[in-house]
Amino acid sequence: MTDTLVAAVNHSKANHGVYESPLVSRNASPEMITVFSPQRKHSTWRRIWLALAEAQKTLGLPITDEQLADMRAHLDDIDFAEAARQEARVRHDVMAHLHTFAKAAPKAKPILHLGATSMDIVDNTDVLLTRDALEIIARKLANVIDALGVFASTYRDVPCLAYTHLQPAQPTTVGKRAVLWTYDMVLCLADIELRLQTLMLRGIKGTTGTQASFLELFEGDHEKVRKLEFAVAERLGFQRVHPVSGQTYSRVVDVQVVSSLSALAAAAHKMALDVRLLSAFKEIDEPFEEEQVGSSAMAYKRNPVLTERVTGLSRFLIGLVQQPLMTAAEQMFERTLDDSSNKRITIPEAFLTADAILDILIHVARGLVVNKAVIAQRLEAELPFMVTENILMAGVKAGGDRQELHEKIRQHSLEAARQVKQEGKPNDLLSRLKGDAAFAKVDASQVADPLLYVGRSREQVDEFIKHTVDPIRQRYTGKLQQKVQIKV
Repeated sequence: MTDTLVAAVNHSKANHGVYESPLVSRNASPEMITVFSPQRKHSTWRRIWLALAEAQKTLGLPITDEQLADMRAHLDDIDFAEAARQEARVRHDVMAHLHTFAKAAPKAKPILHLGATSMDIVDNTDVLLTRDALEIIARKLANVIDALGVFASTYRDVPCLAYTHLQPAQPTTVGKRAVLWTYDMVLCLADIELRLQTLMLRGIKGTTGTQASFLELFEGDHEKVRKLEFAVAERLGFQRVHPVSGQTYSRVVDVQVVSSLSALAAAAHKMALDVRLLSAFKEIDEPFEEEQVGSSAMAYKRNPVLTERVTGLSRFLIGLVQQPLMTAAEQMFERTLDDSSNKRITIPEAFLTADAILDILIHVARGLVVNKAVIAQRLEAELPFMVTENILMAGVKAGGDRQELHEKIRQHSLEAARQVKQEGKPNDLLSRLKGDAAFAKVDASQVADPLLYVGRSREQVDEFIKHTVDPIRQRYTGKLQQKVQIKV
């Protein structure tokens, strides 16, 4: 965190009469908070002013090295109190910071913001911050994928119940279920990476996107105006700019970015909900600190508070996607200002929420506790029903009548189910069949191994790790196994 941001956070914590967003105080990482901090935003404004002036100088405008040096010397020493005074006076945030910059770098005052409109500064800054934030999200997603991959490999051959309709279906393995979560994350990472690959600067296009002011500066030289835009982009680390724009870049871009984050939220919600259900089944637990309190009243409780927080945050993030959709739809002609007040809330909060979700998932994925005995017990209670077809086939091979054997299995299954549901007794179906003379030649123990019914679950885990997870690990070499700190 920057010194300015630390001071701001400490001040807000000291002043308990001021509301502070829980996204900042309880959820998002200092890294992501810094991206959307006033310091980062307004120092980036100054860097864009500098890049514009440098490019204009190279193309022949009368800008001196001394003026550029004055700008470079004051990129980060922002007087926020002065900016606040200026904004109270002029009622315009860009002009307020422009006046503040001019006071800090007086030699550059005559050439600051030359030919530009506010969105030449603001929109390009938003793209730069979006790029920084997307890179954080991509790296953290890769860490979730890596951790889940380790978990899946570790438990690739631990059989467990699979469910459809939330009802026992067939056996799978703990590792195979984990790669389902992982693959959702893989798809989300691909989408985030696509957003990074296709992200473009708004460019230097002036008030309504026509570049008229810059054409005037360069006395009608269209080629110089074109070169100016790409010279600025190169200085800001971009090779591409939007080919056309109104006053702002198309707000469909914000729709795409927040949609990608919302898809991540849906994937996170599904995984977290599964873990919560498995925790209720006592099959898998999320990490639990040594002195953590589960309930103020019920001391024995071990509530899945981390995954509960993930589902709560995910619901919020999923709901945010409607905001940029409406903003994009409601922009009239070249631009209306109703986007600004919404965008400055929606975009940072979407990223702060996604960041918090990923930190929790990294921690959870690295610390999941698998209760093998309970998993085996729950599987054993349902497995007899699932192996009856194999027993039926074995009985037919031993000389039995298929229809008669099927009827006996049906009767025994119904009675076993009745005992389980109405009397709370164990599932004794296999014992019943073993005691039936019709199945005297069938060794039920040979078909009772759950690993006989997991199909290619184990092989699918191995193949998925090799062909899908390992390439991601290679792409993010040096960025994995990073520590995360979960806020209370």
